[in-house]
Amino acid sequence: MSISTISWKNSCVRIIDQTKLPLRLEYIDCRNAQCVWDAIKELKVRGAPAIGIAGAFGVVLGIGEIKTNDYAEFKEGVDRVIDYLASSRPTAVNLFWALKRMQDVVYANYDMPVRGIRRLLFKEAEKILEEDKGICRKMADFGSRLIKNGDCLLTICNAGALATADYGTALGVFYRAKEKAKNFKVFACETRPLMQGSRLTAWELKKHSIDVTLIADNTAGLLAKEGKISKVFVGADRIAANGDTANKIGTFNLSLVSFYHKIPFYVVAPSSTFDLNLKSGKRIPIEHRKAKEVLELQSKKTTSPGIKVYNPAFDVTPHRYISGFVTEKGLIYPPFERNIRNALT
Repeated sequence: MSISTISWKNSCVRIIDQTKLPLRLEYIDCRNAQCVWDAIKELKVRGAPAIGIAGAFGVVLGIGEIKTNDYAEFKEGVDRVIDYLASSRPTAVNLFWALKRMQDVVYANYDMPVRGIRRLLFKEAEKILEEDKGICRKMADFGSRLIKNGDCLLTICNAGALATADYGTALGVFYRAKEKAKNFKVFACETRPLMQGSRLTAWELKKHSIDVTLIADNTAGLLAKEGKISKVFVGADRIAANGDTANKIGTFNLSLVSFYHKIPFYVVAPSSTFDLNLKSGKRIPIEHRKAKEVLELQSKKTTSPGIKVYNPAFDVTPHRYISGFVTEKGLIYPPFERNIRNALT
């Protein structure tokens, strides 16, 4: 898009407040780590790559409050800032990956003056942001080859420019296919929490002049049965070593529908989203959101008082229902346990 989801401007992290879209395009200027923590927690910035970038710049802001030139004290302060930012959301591994990169900078430069380490941390955050731009375009190149003229594609949640530095994962594939003059249509699920498909994905695709039709999540099965879905493309928040994939709640449902109807189901994600330390998806932590996000819509009550709510933000799709992964390293096909590790390492 012509606008940046996240950037560094005037010594602060400027973030699009995604809770205000599509009705208003507003920005938040974060000047401290707490503001970044709140933005991640409240889904003002969201999408695994974008969360990682926000976390890295959150460290830059956080170290501004560490008033010392002693390395040991500085290192201890950085560890506290990183632990704090890591507590904002549990599922997207990109956050922990980016924070680990920032921490490694501090640990590797123990013999450097603290003022020099501060500069290196800022450069590392900038590097993480710039790397994401290139990575998204590489994934788009590989993924767009899977799209044919006349395809009707399905996606869930928002895996576009708003979820990354500026281009997207699953939606980036659509954007590149559009640039190649391919003719296709997209069905976008509404997506809980906070209706990220209807508010964000539909808005993005329309801005890119892509033919998009919004559907309720539970309409996908009917579309598949009627033969109206050619392929499914989704993003991811954490992928285990065997290919089990955590993504927005409802993705597992789509994988089952796709598997039954023999529809190719692709996950588009950078290598930073793979967690090779987890053998399977059973150990992926699943975030649970506030009941208010289900009980209210734009501050208006949607159900009777006292109703209990179960509101997980993610589910895990078993690898056997996934046709392939689109990464910046290329396409990865089964057997995943072997091929993921070979492709990424």
